Amino acid sequence: MENTNIHRTAVINGDLKFTNVGQILKSRTFGKMLNNFVEELESRHSKRLKAIKPFRNEAKQFDTEKFRDFLILLNMKPLKEVMVSGYFDIQYGVDEYATAMLEFLEGLYNYWRNFQRFMVKNEPYIADDESKRSKAHSLSSNNESLKKLVLELYRNIMYNVTGESFNIYRQLPSGAQVAFLVDRFEFSNSVKSKNDSLYRVPYVWEAIFEPPVIFYTQSNKRNGVFPIKKDKKILERFYMDCDSWFAIPVKAGRLLIMVYCHKNFLELGAGLFNLFQLATPEEFLGKKPDGVVFFGLDKSLFDEDEKLGFIVKEDGVYYGMLPNDPAVDYFGYMKKMILTLHNIIQIKNFWLPIHGAFARIHIGGAKPVNIMLVGDSGAGKSETLEAIHKLPKEMECEVDILIDDMGSLHFNREDELMAVGTEIGAFVRLDDLQPGYAYSTMDRSIFMNPNLINARVIVPQMAYEDIAASTPVDYIFYINNYEKIEGDLKPIEFFDNLDQALEVFSEGRRMAKGTTGEVGMTATYFANPFGAVQLRPEHERIAENYFQRMKEKGIEIGMIRTQLGIPGREQDGPLAAATALVDFVKNLK
Repeated sequence: MENTNIHRTAVINGDLKFTNVGQILKSRTFGKMLNNFVEELESRHSKRLKAIKPFRNEAKQFDTEKFRDFLILLNMKPLKEVMVSGYFDIQYGVDEYATAMLEFLEGLYNYWRNFQRFMVKNEPYIADDESKRSKAHSLSSNNESLKKLVLELYRNIMYNVTGESFNIYRQLPSGAQVAFLVDRFEFSNSVKSKNDSLYRVPYVWEAIFEPPVIFYTQSNKRNGVFPIKKDKKILERFYMDCDSWFAIPVKAGRLLIMVYCHKNFLELGAGLFNLFQLATPEEFLGKKPDGVVFFGLDKSLFDEDEKLGFIVKEDGVYYGMLPNDPAVDYFGYMKKMILTLHNIIQIKNFWLPIHGAFARIHIGGAKPVNIMLVGDSGAGKSETLEAIHKLPKEMECEVDILIDDMGSLHFNREDELMAVGTEIGAFVRLDDLQPGYAYSTMDRSIFMNPNLINARVIVPQMAYEDIAASTPVDYIFYINNYEKIEGDLKPIEFFDNLDQALEVFSEGRRMAKGTTGEVGMTATYFANPFGAVQLRPEHERIAENYFQRMKEKGIEIGMIRTQLGIPGREQDGPLAAATALVDFVKNLK
């Protein structure tokens, strides 16, 4: 019954200040939760149904309202007194019924805590910082009062059922895990699309997290690539109900991406706050977005080859469409769609999108070196950079991560190769991090499916100003996770010629780590299924041009072997790669 993999979402009205238990027990959210809990018990023929037998009518239907009244009384009076009152026809002895009710209520409480809980408060946006802080405090206070009231209700009822007080009190998270401040804005016709419902939904302009934040999704890996559908018109074929959808404006690097998220996938929407910079109303009200994502549209809008999402372009804007389907209920699809839109736009701008990590490495007082690591999911980009933090202090090494997973290269007016990032956070596998790292950041991280293979954590790492700035690139390496370092193979080597380098980067080989639906040795063009695959001819022309210019400028291109895909080397491999990388930088003249 307490299987946390079952998808349950509760959206709580944050406009209320919770002051009495009636607000909880008489709410629509509680009523829906109670009925769903009973239905699940019935589907399993659970013995816990004994507790509600007195609350069934002659047709044996569960009388929700009568049971709510019972709980309101039970919050104030002992079970024996409630039974003796005669308000309810309970044909059991007090001890027997107390045992049955105890099991039912404990199950109901755990059922609630296994919901993914969100509080939404309507607040007019005001740019003034003091006003924003005041509104955030009000939201936090409402959530805190809900949490206290739920705990008080649970403890009062359990005491009145058992007649015994608790010896140990655990302040379990019982309110909303994430709370949003939302507003509805007026958009000028010059920035509007053909679908007017986009401008009627609430727009999130601030969020509050109650750590630890742990979400469970119905899928835990991504598959395939999003097809680009030319000449397909979709915007006028759907309508977004303002009670079911939320708009979350984010910045993927320098691009504005508007994400419309159905309430069934709010845990994915919440993850955006740790991964991307939230755009302000001042930034999104006066211009068309560069890209738009819809997550949770009716499945009837999707053809057979679009079941995991697709991309269209209408009126000069790229739209990413994802269905209301358990198959895509994984944060990787949310992230992947945003980054695919970003990369398509950058290719059209003749920039080179890079699936990789970018870091500034400092050795002692020497000049820092900026290094780009290119590789697909699970290759060991983030793991190698994180391993640098574990190196002995005597190596005098520090690393600033400027791009964690996706960025783009361009040549500036001075013809220098520059990198720009997209994300302020990281979406990484728990298994591949150094032991204890994720838990040291628990107070600001979002954990996804921590009990499953490919468990993930979303942790904020960088300042937006740093990732959105143009930073010079000194070296670029392909990340090889499948070759063991033995014999003549070394952790780091450089390519002898440009054709060899382009061949390795273009082939994009890696040993799949279970982060996607792929298994074993795989190959993805330029290690980048985020737009590069869909626009391969255009991308190839850009890549050949960029690599030729890199060669002319003396920017060396090489390979780093992380061994992350080799069983038993998941920790030692990235550490060896990190050591070799630091030694390489240290020995530069």
